[in-house]
Amino acid sequence: MIALMFGPPGSGKGTQASRVAVRLGISHVAAGDMLRDEVAHDTPLGHEAKPIMNAGGLVPDDLVVRMIESRLNEPDATQGVLLDGFPRTVPQAIALDAMLAARKDRVAWVVALEVPDEELKTRILKRATTEGRSDDTAEGLAQRLIVYRQDTAPVLEHYRAEGTRIVAINGVGDIDAITGRIMESLSHDGAAVKTA
Repeated sequence: MIALMFGPPGSGKGTQASRVAVRLGISHVAAGDMLRDEVAHDTPLGHEAKPIMNAGGLVPDDLVVRMIESRLNEPDATQGVLLDGFPRTVPQAIALDAMLAARKDRVAWVVALEVPDEELKTRILKRATTEGRSDDTAEGLAQRLIVYRQDTAPVLEHYRAEGTRIVAINGVGDIDAITGRIMESLSHDGAAVKTA
């Protein structure tokens, strides 16, 4: 089972993906973390990605898809994975779909976290004080939301057009409550998931 956790910056994708993956008994795969891990372990993929990342460039789609494919071959991925942070663009989604099709697989469902802009701003600015991420500013969020709406939001429409099950979730409130909403929606709307 291949599934996606989707939402704007600050919507809680990483937090919810890690929690939901545990409950479903599948692996949480955060593309950004994976890329940094590949570089840190100087794998062939990491070796290829390192100069691009060091130069501040975007790692090419085919490289990220190869990395995801390699990850799907790991023993802990046999029950499935919940992807977080990928695909970020429609071309990435198309590349992912082609790779999965070659494995006779497809994206089974997408959880789409819905959070109003004002709430995103509150969370991002709070995260800036606790985690100190340099792009966690009001201006940085504004720019990231523009990129999200322009490049990433269309990924949801791509999967909707493909007939993939989209599970829209209100991403505002207590973390446990949001996780509960996700699990309830997955178990009640025929997303064919087994809770661990």
